[in-house]
Parts: sequence; structure tokens; C-alpha cells
Amino acid sequence: MSSVHLQAKDLSRSFQVGKRRIEVLHSISLDIFKGDCAFLCGASGAGKTTLLYTLAGLERPEQGEVVFEDQSLFRLGSDRLSRLRNERMGFVFQGYFLLPELTALENVTLPAMIRGKSGREKAAELLKRVGLEARLNHLPAELSGGEQQRVAIARSLVNDPSILFADEPTGNLDSSTGESIINLLLNLAREDGKTLVVVTHDLELAKRGNRLIRVQDGHLALE
Repeated sequence: MSSVHLQAKDLSRSFQVGKRRIEVLHSISLDIFKGDCAFLCGASGAGKTTLLYTLAGLERPEQGEVVFEDQSLFRLGSDRLSRLRNERMGFVFQGYFLLPELTALENVTLPAMIRGKSGREKAAELLKRVGLEARLNHLPAELSGGEQQRVAIARSLVNDPSILFADEPTGNLDSSTGESIINLLLNLAREDGKTLVVVTHDLELAKRGNRLIRVQDGHLALE
């Protein structure tokens, strides 16, 4: 039986909008197991992105705890938390967040450079794995949306993280390209034994993983 890789304990989060306080997460507890390909699925505004960001240590909950690889994320100092995210977590977002003045290869090396490593050989290998062997020296403006997202996926893997977080990775893509991106993420995660947590509003895409976690009005319905 797989061990728990990431654990949420009693997470709550709200936002102040004018005079109203909107409850986004309601006492959520959740276990993600090593090797899971888990999809957080729900309507816009359901709380799934806030949950993902909290699980990844990017947003601090008002209540509750996130334990990742036996470390309580929000008890770490900001420097240690940033280092842990860089070394043990990979991120793919709806917006590709590629630096426009850097080539595909240079963009992929960035997380490694933050660690003081070159990363060029690993970056080139990853770009080959995502089907961009011939596009290493192209700038983002010279790539299609699907190609830019493939660069972002390669970048997320360059430090060999144990877990990948993807927030609506198909949101800016047509359905055919989006399907290929989800297949790529799943294949890479399974080949390398990574844990994968994906936010999507697309129920059909969400069924591709081994865990479908529905988020509705800040609550969970597990399947």
C-alpha cells in the first residue's frame, strides 16, 4: 500500500470582498498518496485552485496544516519553504510563465540555476522527452501555446521533484492540444514515479487519473 505523500489537515481559508467574507475552503482534510495522479475537479469558484495553492505551500491557510514528506509546510521559515518548493515540487500553470527573452532551453534550466546548477544537459533531455528536441533555441514567441506548455512541463521536472502541481494546464489550449498535454503529464508522472495533482474544470480530463476529487463550494466529495 502506498504511503501518504501529502496531507491536508482541517484547512480553512476565506477572503474579504468589500464588507463580505467569502469562505473558500471549509475544514478540508485530504491524503494524497505517493504515485497518485489526482485531479481536483469542480466549477469555477469552487475553491480548487485555492486548495492546490495551499497544498503546495503557495498560500497560507487561516486554519489547518499541510504535511509534505513529513514536514509541516507552514511551520517552515520562508527561505526553507522556498527551497523545498524549488527542490521537491514542480509547477505547471494555465499561463506558461516563460521568460520571453530566454530560449526554451534557457527557460527550462531556470529552476536548476536557482539551486546553483547548470541544468542544461537535463533540460535538453527533458525537451526531447516532451517532443521539442528541434525547438531548444526558440523563444516563447516562436512557439505555439501547446509547445509553450510543453516547455513549462519540462521546466517543472528539471530538478527531479517528487510531486507535480498543475493548475488548469489546458485552460489556454484547444481541446485536442489540451488532451495531448494531459496525456503527456500523466505519462511523464507515471514513467518517473511522480505524484501528480491537477486542477481542472474538465470532468472528462479528470477521469484520466487514478483519483478524482470533486470540489464544491469549498467542500470535498471524494471518489
